[in-house]
Amino acid sequence: MSGLIALLDDVTAIAKVAAASVDDIAGAAAKAGSKAAGVVIDDAAVTPKYVHGFAASRELPIIGRIAFGSVRNKLVILLPAALLLSAFAPWVVTPLLMLGGLYLCFEGAEKVVHVAFPHRSHAIEGAHDPENPAQLEEEKVAGAIKTDFILSAEIMTIALAALPDGEVWVQAAALAMVAVGITALVYGSVALIVKMDDIGLHLAREARTGLMRRFGCALVRAMPRVMALLSAVGTAAMIWVGGSIVVHGLDVLGWGWPAGQIHDLALALGHAVPAGARGAVEWAVTAGLDGVIGLALGLAIMPLALGVVTPLWQRITTRK
Repeated sequence: MSGLIALLDDVTAIAKVAAASVDDIAGAAAKAGSKAAGVVIDDAAVTPKYVHGFAASRELPIIGRIAFGSVRNKLVILLPAALLLSAFAPWVVTPLLMLGGLYLCFEGAEKVVHVAFPHRSHAIEGAHDPENPAQLEEEKVAGAIKTDFILSAEIMTIALAALPDGEVWVQAAALAMVAVGITALVYGSVALIVKMDDIGLHLAREARTGLMRRFGCALVRAMPRVMALLSAVGTAAMIWVGGSIVVHGLDVLGWGWPAGQIHDLALALGHAVPAGARGAVEWAVTAGLDGVIGLALGLAIMPLALGVVTPLWQRITTRK
């Protein structure tokens, strides 16, 4: 009997330790996920454009494929890579983050150029728009997963940096929780956004009250504007996040002049307004200047990216 009681005590102790570990993992994951919020907003705003132009029946399957690729990116590739780099080569993390930031700057700047010069955008789209819808879907999904890989790398690296020092398995579990939770949040939101017009159409046709039918019609009419707004927000977020990552990386590597100038200007302008609006003004100034730097960097590297990197990458992938 005493042996059974002792065994129950051991089981209780193990359960308490496990519960404490779960609490530690959940708390660490929540803290790490909040640090990556800016990139999450970017990811959610960018993704809907990849299902634009497809039949309604293909929207959710495409989102599902991108979400699966995102989880695979995070869990199979990025999580082990982040833990290995953090353990054996932590000095590599900041340069890799900056490379990802430069890619975001380039993506955002390219979209700005396409808006400013639409004839060039149409020419590019026409050159890469196959007649086969299945092939177009494959290209769109591949492009979305590629962009998601960069954003996921930023999310996982930022999340890892926000985690407190501890056992590797706790950090791995927290990062896995961040990866799955953020992916579910982002692509669940994206699925809801892209199906809003179908929901509105259903209400307009099937709702029992005139008020709900009018709401459905209004929803259908509003969605093109909402999608255009999301596209603009996604582009701005790309440029802002990319610029802020590069500025922060330069500060970490020892050249803190850009970050210092932005900080000082944000403080100065923040103190010029009432105290209640000071925080918002400082954030807006910082984000705006990071965005200006990001756009400048994106435009500067665009010739290299389009003239050298992209053809080289296409040649490599075509051979494969």
